[in-house]
Amino acid sequence: MRAIERIVVRAPNWLGDAVLSLPAVRDVRRNFPGARMEVLARPWVAPLYGSVGEVDAVRESRSVRADADTLRGAFDAAVLLPNSFASALSMWRAGIPERWGFATDLRRPLLTRGPRVPASVRGRSQVYYYRAMLEGVGLDVSTEADPSLRCPDDWAAQGASRLGAERAPWIGLNPGAFFGSAKRWVPERYAAAGELLARSMAARVAILGGADERPLGEAIAAAMRAPARMLCGETTLPELVGVLSRLRLLVTNDSGPMHVAAALGVPVVAVFGPTDWRETAPVGRRHRLLREPVHCAPCMLRECPIDHRCMTRISVDRVVDEARALLDEA
Repeated sequence: MRAIERIVVRAPNWLGDAVLSLPAVRDVRRNFPGARMEVLARPWVAPLYGSVGEVDAVRESRSVRADADTLRGAFDAAVLLPNSFASALSMWRAGIPERWGFATDLRRPLLTRGPRVPASVRGRSQVYYYRAMLEGVGLDVSTEADPSLRCPDDWAAQGASRLGAERAPWIGLNPGAFFGSAKRWVPERYAAAGELLARSMAARVAILGGADERPLGEAIAAAMRAPARMLCGETTLPELVGVLSRLRLLVTNDSGPMHVAAALGVPVVAVFGPTDWRETAPVGRRHRLLREPVHCAPCMLRECPIDHRCMTRISVDRVVDEARALLDEA
């Protein structure tokens, strides 16, 4: 194999997966300490990798053709963390000599190293999935996975600006989830939990989410007696990271912000329903994961076809009690 002096890592497409990929990115760096390592990522997650010290530069992924054109002649090896055919096709069209990734989605002919997904990673965190691929192509992985994030100072300042000058501690509520409504805990219970926690902690509440989740956030804010800072759709990714870094606690569904907060070391109470908690739970020690062990979960459905029992059976008191216990430990 030729010497690897320039390597590109194709990042996962979603925020939570991007956070869970960080240990693998750091393992690539350990294997090639003297190489230039860049990350190719979708625009909505690209800034995250820019805050990772092991990464030399970040490029935005646009399309198969555009990616192939911009990468041609620039790298000796490509590491593909997504499973998609398109991600491998762009690297093949770019003529990158070494192309490594799992042999999924009929893309084995496009790869120079393409191990199969081992059975040992089924039902485990995505952290292990990405690292198993590195092992499968012959790279070493560290004993301890490091998914941590450090919020850059300018991002923290942007987050502080979004929250305002209040000196009280902040509690974050993240009631949305991209996957679908089945992943969302009951909005009225978010409002009640936020109210109880804010009162007991003498804290302010910030409601986080994307622009599509603003109506949901506004409904929660309207159900609360205390005023809440509405940030749904108002933060860039760096601003969101900055806001999360300043929270005393985040109450959330299974979502990208959940993973970012956990990686920052922020205490997290995460409510899980239809998704597989074994694969997508936050990584770290400062979190509590709440789920109801009903027979139909994890179903992986976007919309619940029955009574949403995996979420409706999780009470406000249970969330508040877990949050207080977590904060007492911290």
